[in-house]
Amino acid sequence: QVQLVESGGGLVQPGGSLRLSCAASGLNFEDYHARWYRQAPGKGRESVATFTASGIINYADSVKGRFTISKNNGKSTVSLQMNSLRPDDTAVYFCNVYRLPRDYWGQGIQVTVSS
Repeated sequence: QVQLVESGGGLVQPGGSLRLSCAASGLNFEDYHARWYRQAPGKGRESVATFTASGIINYADSVKGRFTISKNNGKSTVSLQMNSLRPDDTAVYFCNVYRLPRDYWGQGIQVTVSS
């Protein structure tokens, strides 16, 4: 049974940092791409950062220079280090692990940036 479990969310002040982690089980993690999505109140789902199976990394323009995605195949985890957080980073963040035809999702975790 494939399972993705997210951790690390919470409340942080503007300018602060959080680190999200997504732990995968039940699949050969190194063969999959990984992506972090977020969904803010009143907005659609947004792709934040991608780390492909071959090591290609992409970021949304809104987080470039502030967020860092990493993928550890030995630990079957993908993480998102979030620095210099802004109120508009507030959202539910989802881990997505995928390789056609498969597509797996974490449960979602709340990140709130507020003073």
